[in-house]
Amino acid sequence: MLLVYSQKLTTRLSYSFKHIFLRILGIDVRFTSVLEEFIAYEDPKMSYGKHPLGNEFFVQEHGLLAENGIESIEILLKEWDDIPAFFPTIEKSAIPFDIFAASFYLLSRYEEYLPHVKDTKGRYPAAESLAFQNNFLELPIVDMWAYKLKVVLQQSFENIKFPHKQLMLHNVISVQRPFAYNQKGFFRSFLCYFQDFTKGRFKNNFYRTQVLLGIRKDPFDTFTWIVNIAKRSTSKMTAFFLLGENEEYQDSLNTHRKAFQLLVKYVADYKEVGLLYSASSITKFATLEEEVKRMESTINRNVVSAKQSNYFVNLPENYRNLIELEIEKDFTMAYYDTPGFRAGTCTPFLFYDLDFEIKTPLILHPIALASTAMQHEKAEKIEAKIQNLMQKVAQVNGVFSVVLSNENFTSEEENRVWRKLFSETLQNYE
Repeated sequence: MLLVYSQKLTTRLSYSFKHIFLRILGIDVRFTSVLEEFIAYEDPKMSYGKHPLGNEFFVQEHGLLAENGIESIEILLKEWDDIPAFFPTIEKSAIPFDIFAASFYLLSRYEEYLPHVKDTKGRYPAAESLAFQNNFLELPIVDMWAYKLKVVLQQSFENIKFPHKQLMLHNVISVQRPFAYNQKGFFRSFLCYFQDFTKGRFKNNFYRTQVLLGIRKDPFDTFTWIVNIAKRSTSKMTAFFLLGENEEYQDSLNTHRKAFQLLVKYVADYKEVGLLYSASSITKFATLEEEVKRMESTINRNVVSAKQSNYFVNLPENYRNLIELEIEKDFTMAYYDTPGFRAGTCTPFLFYDLDFEIKTPLILHPIALASTAMQHEKAEKIEAKIQNLMQKVAQVNGVFSVVLSNENFTSEEENRVWRKLFSETLQNYE
């Protein structure tokens, strides 16, 4: 166990230190503000403050972890060896920047509370982030800092022991449209027939007719293939189903229908099923609550995982609502159109509510890439991007997650790359 001395022990300090030491590096950490206890402690220890107490392992604090509230912060980037870093420290500090304050800034999504330009759907865009603007969005930088700190600690303390960790794969399947043509009801099907006819999409109407007559399988119904792949794999998988209304009326379906409920139960028999909560549930707690209850009644168990259907994260309200409904994990921490690590880490972390200054029990699961970010790219570029991101996560023994859709696995030639990646690369890593 590592003992940390600081004159002012805050919730922010505990949160940041525990993510780095406990969640990433796997060693426990304890805190004290009693100088005599720190001096008497004989195992590995460090101080965190403005100035060192003596010759101990010392990291100078920036001051962010001792503050309350949210203020605009001037950030200047430097490098720690070849890795970007910010909040520089004095020479007496064991490392050249305040790793704990910098990690807290990224993990808490501090910048998303500050004034910023939203996209057309009201989301926080990647281009507004510090990581994107300084070209480190595709680095799990908090984990990389932690592993460099690990080396420095091992050089300072011969008896410090770190447990062995390895890369974990957790695949995410986002199901907004489980069927292309089936289960839409008479009026929606008629509307789709009419729209495709007026736009000259006669092939769609031909396929739709075959599916509705039972001659052809619905192209979006790729779930048997998904489950068969997942059953043979040791990697984790969570499938999220949308129960609320889709953004486009004609894309919605009646989720009360038996066929849909049987589909959800079928997937839930083999892998975890979570709730893909709708756009309307973001502003209406009652709608979110109803969606959670309906999912629980469908799978006959508690819903523990959730994901927002359009990657809308309205901090902190989104997450407060999930906490109130006892959701344990959220998988929305990603940019829908840009690969990378939105919170700077590839290790699941607790949501910190900056308004209330509390560490919450909700675990945010970082996503490295969503298929929506590369839907118009060539297969070679998609494969290279995923391999590159996976290698970075493997170097710090983190959790690698990609969000895919059942629609990515249809028989079209353009989806061959996604079928290959899911069935091979994202099931086992060597």
